[in-house]
Amino acid sequence: MSIWIHFHKVPLRVLRISKRRNIVQLKRSMVKVKIALAQERIETRAMLSIYKRYTKREASAEEMRIANQQFIDILKGLGIGIFAILPFAPITIPLVIKIGRWVGVEILPSSFVDGKKPPQ
Repeated sequence: MSIWIHFHKVPLRVLRISKRRNIVQLKRSMVKVKIALAQERIETRAMLSIYKRYTKREASAEEMRIANQQFIDILKGLGIGIFAILPFAPITIPLVIKIGRWVGVEILPSSFVDGKKPPQ
């Protein structure tokens, strides 16, 4: 009888373990998104301050290059946002990102790319 109870409990234990693993994986990916969004916020604030200094003729050419690169990242984020409102977004967004990388175009902002520099 104890063998029967053991075999009966094994699938339940496997389900609990896999559920816990999925929850941990979801939490990790949400933390990655949170960190990337915080990085984008910092870079955007820096971009706005550089543009403000540019209007007073106090920004250098290097600072303007950095600010313009961040502006391109913002436009990339807005482009992905359009796909988020379309039906089947969980399918279309990864597909568009994969096709973009296959063609050689980075669609994601630089904060969301893991250790890779976006093509320039």
